[in-house]
Parts: sequence; C-alpha cells; structure tokens
Amino acid sequence: MPYNTIEGPSLPWRAFANDTLRISFGSDERTHLTGFIEQELRGRGHQVELVGPPAGEPLQWVDVARAVAERVSSGEADTGVLCCWTGTGVSILANKLPGVRAALCEDAETARGARAWNDANLLCLSLRTTTEAVAREVLDAWFSASPDEGEAENVEKLKELDRRYRARDVLASAEGEKGRL
Repeated sequence: MPYNTIEGPSLPWRAFANDTLRISFGSDERTHLTGFIEQELRGRGHQVELVGPPAGEPLQWVDVARAVAERVSSGEADTGVLCCWTGTGVSILANKLPGVRAALCEDAETARGARAWNDANLLCLSLRTTTEAVAREVLDAWFSASPDEGEAENVEKLKELDRRYRARDVLASAEGEKGRL
C-alpha cells in the first residue's frame, strides 16, 4: 500500500515518522556517497531495494530513474531516492510517471518543504554537490517532515491535475491506436 493513503479527515497524506518503509534506491553510479546513503537508509530500519550500479547492474540514469519511479508510482515502494551527477535528469524523468512527485533537494529545508508542502514522494540528490553531512541532514528532514495541514488543498489540486492530464494522455493514446487499426 502506498505511503500516502488517507489517514484522517484533514490530511490527504501522512508523515513517514518512524515507519519502516520500502524504499527503492537507485543511481547511475556506485560511489562513496551512494554507499553512505544505502547505509543510512538501512540503519534507519528501512527495507532498501537497490537499482542500477549500487545493485551491480550497469544501467544508465534514464533506466535507473524509470525503474525507481515505476516502483513508487505502483506502490511497490513507499518512497524512492535517486541520484545522478546533477540530480536534475532523474527528477525530470521520475516526474513523468503518474503519482510521482520527485523533488531535487540540495539541503534539509528544501527536503522538509518538499515533503510538508508538496507531498513529494521521491527524493533526488546530486552526486556532484551532496556531501555525507548534507545527505544525512536531507534524509533526516525528508523522513521527519510532517504534512502542513494548510497545504492539504494545494496537494489535492496537484494530484487532481496529475489525474486529469494522465487521463487525457491515455485517451489521446487510445484514439491514436484506433487510427492505426
């Protein structure tokens, strides 16, 4: 079951708090930082599924981002963490999938805000600029952020936009398929 199920009448999502989460973690490189992030996630008691070079798979950033985002989108993973050199490519690709709200976070406050105000469910980090200390701070903020009740209406509008445009795309695709038959 995805982490952002309705928990109460006023909030459309819930905080991660002390939950044991299923986390899909991928990167297009295996680096000291990716090893550190994996240890941090496991050390917090989470179930971590590795994708790409951290798992010994020689995948490009596009393939890694797609695999992690698909797991978050389908609910197979409660949340995801993605890394690439800048973090930008993986965040762009991840946001193409239904229900994924990927956020590129370079500091703890951005991570906290992404979770609290935007219901972000996939954390993206830059391998180039993220230090171990910053990674730890970002993960602390990501997993401890509580939903801001004042943003519940905006988050629901965001989800409605996602549903509306996904439905439009599915309809357009179906119309295109009929024309080819």
